[in-house]
Amino acid sequence: MKRFLTAAILIPLVILALFKAPLWLFSLLVLGVALLAAREYLDIAEASGMHPYRGLSYAMVSWVPLALFEILRTFNVHALLQIYLFALVTPLVLLALVLLVLGLRRDSLTQVLSDAAVTYMALPYIAIPLSLMIVQRVNETGALLLLFLMVIVWSGDISAYYVGRAIGKHKLAPRVSPGKTWEGAIASVAGSIIVALFLFHFAVPIEALLSGLHLWGGMPVNAYDPTGSTLLYSSYAGPLWLVALFALAVNVGAQLGDLVESALKRGAGVKDSGSLLPGHGGILDRIDALLFALPVGWLFCQSNLQFLFRYGAS
Repeated sequence: MKRFLTAAILIPLVILALFKAPLWLFSLLVLGVALLAAREYLDIAEASGMHPYRGLSYAMVSWVPLALFEILRTFNVHALLQIYLFALVTPLVLLALVLLVLGLRRDSLTQVLSDAAVTYMALPYIAIPLSLMIVQRVNETGALLLLFLMVIVWSGDISAYYVGRAIGKHKLAPRVSPGKTWEGAIASVAGSIIVALFLFHFAVPIEALLSGLHLWGGMPVNAYDPTGSTLLYSSYAGPLWLVALFALAVNVGAQLGDLVESALKRGAGVKDSGSLLPGHGGILDRIDALLFALPVGWLFCQSNLQFLFRYGAS
């Protein structure tokens, strides 16, 4: 019951944040989730016997979404490469060197590499994947695609849980997560693909529903049609095989993300990453699949998924 009630509260809040929050508030919400997840990740690292630099880790986890927000707010989205490299990538590269230098102060030199590495991993594991939500949301259909991606991940998770419990016999990764089965993993893929085909096939009615609920105007908050005052509405225009491929890629990423977090927890000897969410464990327990699915989905969008939508004035 706790698990259901928590989900019933969180899902509407996520939808409201995706479609109604201004970019600055959305960025702050992403930052808050990233910091909470980073705290749980660092707790797991310490339970594994490592000694991460918490202050630096929190600072850099905060830097990524805040820097992205400022870049996207201030500059044209299509002319950001040099700014992006200077303001975001360069500090992250320098951080790796700073962490190694700080390691010289450790009592045991065997800790230099491990402590620097586990601290730095908070960036590519947590901060950067979550910050891609900010980047994606400023696109014309960014909020809708993020919602679709989350629903695809959730549907795969639900399919794996129920099918795995009902008929699961062949263990998927017994050393990492004894409860997961190949039957559940296959059901997860199938569930994600079926739901993705449904979502994209009914993209226009879904947009109309969101619009009727005053959640959707065809473009994200703070973005406008450059040719006039009317907002743009998108409609489905892509082949079904591309949608299926998108769902497959996202689902595989999500399942790997789930297994990775299970491995981290099992290595540290902990059951859950935290206890913030009743019935669900910690923040990291809830977003572990998204941490892998978001980069996969974003990369797919950059290469293919823009062809899934066409635009016209409302």
